[in-house]
Amino acid sequence: MDEMKNQEKKKGGRKPKDNPAIFRYSISLTAEENAHFLSLFEKSGMKIMAHFITACIFQKTIKTVKIDKAAMDYYMRLTTLYGQFRSVGVNYNQVVKILYRHFSEKKAAAFLFKLEKETKEMAVLCKKIIELTTEFEQKFIGKEEGK
Repeated sequence: MDEMKNQEKKKGGRKPKDNPAIFRYSISLTAEENAHFLSLFEKSGMKIMAHFITACIFQKTIKTVKIDKAAMDYYMRLTTLYGQFRSVGVNYNQVVKILYRHFSEKKAAAFLFKLEKETKEMAVLCKKIIELTTEFEQKFIGKEEGK
């Protein structure tokens, strides 16, 4: 009879942990120390403060993520600009075909000369964009890969 009561009681609730944490410690921090502690906790990206404290005590690696809003904005704008350059390249061939289709060869050649001049300026600008992108990747993305 007693065995049946024990079996009925064990059916509900959580499963007991294999190695429960039963020891507690208490520390006191000043306002400055607490602010510093909270900033470190936020940078770590951990959800549970107890896990963060345990990792600090036992010198486990703590992952910190720093998001630079200016760098993200720069990268987004650079990506948008690169997309616009690609769309110009796609339309380039269509413009050449339309010029020869609707204008005489002499007039089309004159327009193509102007288009070629603008294209050279765009090529220089594109090279600058590629250089800036490479510099950005080395400065910001390369740091994370080296860690």
